[in-house]
Amino acid sequence: MTDRTPLVGREAELDRLDAVLDGPGGPPGVVDLTGAAGIGKSRLLTEVCGRAEERGLTVLRGRATEYERHIPFRVFGDAFADLDPELLRGLGAPGAAWAASAGAAADGIAANPAVAPSGAGAEAGAGVGVSAVDRFAAHRATARLLTALGGRMGAGLLIALDDLHWADPASLELLDHLVRHPLRAPVVIVVARRDRQTAPSLAAALTRGVDTGAVLRLDLGPLTERACVEQLAPGLPPDRGARLYAASEGNPLYFLTLLQGQGQSQDQGRYQGQGQGGPALPPGGLGALLLDELTPLSAAQRRTAEAVAVLGDQATPPLLLALTEPASGPDRLDADLGVLARRDLIRPRPGGVWSLRHPVLRAAVYEDTGPGRRAALHRRAAAALAAAGAPATVRAHHVERALTGWEPEAAAVLLEAAEQSETTAPASCAHWLEVVLRVLPDTPGHAARRRDLMLKRARALSVCGELRASRDLLHEVIAGLPADDGSGVRAAAVTLCASMERHLGQYRASVALLRRALSRRPAPAPADAVALGLELGSSAPHALPFPAVRAEVLRTLELARALGNEPAAAGALAVSALGEAYEGNTDAARELTDRAAACVDALTDRDLADQCEPLARLGWAEFYLERYEDAERHADRGLAIARRGGPLHLLPHLLMCKAIVHTHACRLPSALDLVDEAESIARGIGSDELLGLVLANKAQVLIAARPPGDVSALATAEEAVAAAGARTSWWTSLVWCVMSYAALHGGDPVRARSAMLRAGGADLAGLQPSMRPLFLEALVTAAVTTGDLAGAQEWAALAGRDAERLGLPVQRAAALRCAGQVLAGSGRPAAAAERFARAAEEAGRSGAVLWEAQSLLIGASLTAEAGDPATASAMWRRGRRLAESGGSLLLTGLADLLLPPAPPPRVPGLTPREHEIATLVAEGLTTPAIAARLYLSPRTVDTHLSHIFRKTGVTTRSALAALTARHLP
Repeated sequence: MTDRTPLVGREAELDRLDAVLDGPGGPPGVVDLTGAAGIGKSRLLTEVCGRAEERGLTVLRGRATEYERHIPFRVFGDAFADLDPELLRGLGAPGAAWAASAGAAADGIAANPAVAPSGAGAEAGAGVGVSAVDRFAAHRATARLLTALGGRMGAGLLIALDDLHWADPASLELLDHLVRHPLRAPVVIVVARRDRQTAPSLAAALTRGVDTGAVLRLDLGPLTERACVEQLAPGLPPDRGARLYAASEGNPLYFLTLLQGQGQSQDQGRYQGQGQGGPALPPGGLGALLLDELTPLSAAQRRTAEAVAVLGDQATPPLLLALTEPASGPDRLDADLGVLARRDLIRPRPGGVWSLRHPVLRAAVYEDTGPGRRAALHRRAAAALAAAGAPATVRAHHVERALTGWEPEAAAVLLEAAEQSETTAPASCAHWLEVVLRVLPDTPGHAARRRDLMLKRARALSVCGELRASRDLLHEVIAGLPADDGSGVRAAAVTLCASMERHLGQYRASVALLRRALSRRPAPAPADAVALGLELGSSAPHALPFPAVRAEVLRTLELARALGNEPAAAGALAVSALGEAYEGNTDAARELTDRAAACVDALTDRDLADQCEPLARLGWAEFYLERYEDAERHADRGLAIARRGGPLHLLPHLLMCKAIVHTHACRLPSALDLVDEAESIARGIGSDELLGLVLANKAQVLIAARPPGDVSALATAEEAVAAAGARTSWWTSLVWCVMSYAALHGGDPVRARSAMLRAGGADLAGLQPSMRPLFLEALVTAAVTTGDLAGAQEWAALAGRDAERLGLPVQRAAALRCAGQVLAGSGRPAAAAERFARAAEEAGRSGAVLWEAQSLLIGASLTAEAGDPATASAMWRRGRRLAESGGSLLLTGLADLLLPPAPPPRVPGLTPREHEIATLVAEGLTTPAIAARLYLSPRTVDTHLSHIFRKTGVTTRSALAALTARHLP
């Protein structure tokens, strides 16, 4: 049971937390405690842990620390160190798999049980290096482990993470994953953090979780004066209590500290009052008051407290002994620790670790330790950890803080830590490289090493999404290269820098860099020319139309083939396939897409480890060609490769590709999950144009997923437009196209027309050629709605010509709907209905269920208006069923608005469920298909069918279909 003093003044928060603990496993799965330093977050967290234990939940508690912010997964490693080894072993393969990945990567110190906290984390981590797994695999492995643990814990599992504002980037990525993918198990995660010191990416992730209901946020404000005075200081004279409360502003830590300081001043007469009868304050403020508690200590005890502050979560007796070296050895250390504990300066934690009682006290003691002594303590800690075999990632932060200049041995540790963190925690990798570069002598003898380390750091920054920092560093590398450099570093730096510029939306700068590098004399080596040529081809159709680089991409392909570089050849084919697909050159795009797919599919994941962007291009080319299954397959493969260490900025492209496939196929819940993940990544990358594109894709999903009248899609589209700004590019055009659709569904056809013309220009040449019929549909709808039939007819005719040229079913369906709307606006519902019926057939042929359902529902309304209620009813039922099964609240709402259904007649004697099954049999569905549609088991469907056959007297499915058809309207 957690030892707890009475909690003061948080009754309302405790009521809400009790409700979460009474139902673990349902939303919210994460509780976010925020507030200022000292406001009581840690105390409330302790109370939650105690109440969880009383309910039988297993509690794992971890704390992030201010001075270890570059140890990957530190806060989770601290929590997982408390796992029961027997329980972990009892999980079998899943537990072992997690231990071999997330556990070891999370807490490298666990490799040395002599100096680390004991527990399952330590046992699991033995002998596994941080570089053994990638960060995304660790996310999924951790989620699987927690799900398994939650199922084995009886009442459930509580994970309490304190001081999350100090957490390392890898831990924040993991928490973001757990927020976006709630665990389907009785697991509750409670985090405590200072809101103003929280990384923007974490704050955004938690805020989105609040919006979706996955996160419960509790903002802790000041305590009331009554709570402070009567409960924290009973018996204190009211006037003195009021002064202390006013000075503390209701912060319980400051109140108690001031109270203690006042007592000292009254007993010893040390401090002066602050005027106007204010509370007695120490001359150095809160920090001085906290440090005053160390005054009675002996020199040895003070040194021990300083060592605890330096070591943080590593403050085990063996390490403390190595840092303090008391004259009498372990016995003297134990005595000093006992004194510090009795004075409540330090407190024991699981695994034999000691910690100062509060992070504020640790910071005060740490900063008060002289710089020279502090560096010496860190140096001793690094040496002791090295002697015990701790990995470089654990030693690195001590090495960093002990650095006073260039030390080759220290640099070697930092570089080893960077290498171990490269795939699991690229932000930590970039940090360690920065530390080395900071102390590396800026002399000609070290110039080559400096250049190589800068390039390596730029790569690490690009992988973790710091595109601007990577770009700026690469420009520095390029500027520092000699004019006659022939090492290949220039080509590598230019290629990566141009990629950063491209992903930041700086297309002209990207192309200029590449053109300059390709035109240098002597010419780049063939392998370098391939890399530069591939990147130049990637600038289309952003900065250049694809025909302008077609010849150069072809030369790059031939050169890659000549060099035997199949991954580069696959990249060139993917660039060409996407370029031709964008331009609407369907035949050429199909041929190139086939070749690119064959080449990519023949390569291993290892071959594509540095080339996962071609999978994104190939997936998008296949989407534009309406090969949805192939597009999703290649997007999934790209996601798998990118998650194993690929650049973070490529994930949104792959996620969006899969999301748009799911949208067209009317699989909207999964599409929303995908665009939400893409958004969370894009917001941290710093590319406004990429964020605009992601938000536009999200708005497109929201249009279909939300009911009529919902404004979320329009709000998201407006944010997308603001992010894209005034640029003129392919992506910006797409953003404005989605804005047009969002305005149309928001009931503003005038704005919809204006947005589409902004996207394509007066001649509409700026619209993507291969998607133009679909975009023209918004213009036609807006024109018909506002009574501009001449304009609608002109745009519908253009859509028809484009669709005929493209020969793609979804685009032909869009053109047919455009023609149908013009006919409907001209008072010819029968002809219009025929166009919508054909549009549904075209969309259905490609698997674009969303457009099939929409075509059926609008066509049903027109068919009914034309006087054919039976056909209208059949179209309506199928359209609504497709929309409902795909999660489209827009279309189900539209269905009920267009043609509210009367209860359909049923075959006599059948129950509603039996008639529903008979109707699906009449539509030709098999038993497994009926089971999937109705969320039943095949056995249950067969049972219903046997009852139906008995009641109706028929013995075959064809006879049942004929009988059912006779009773349908």
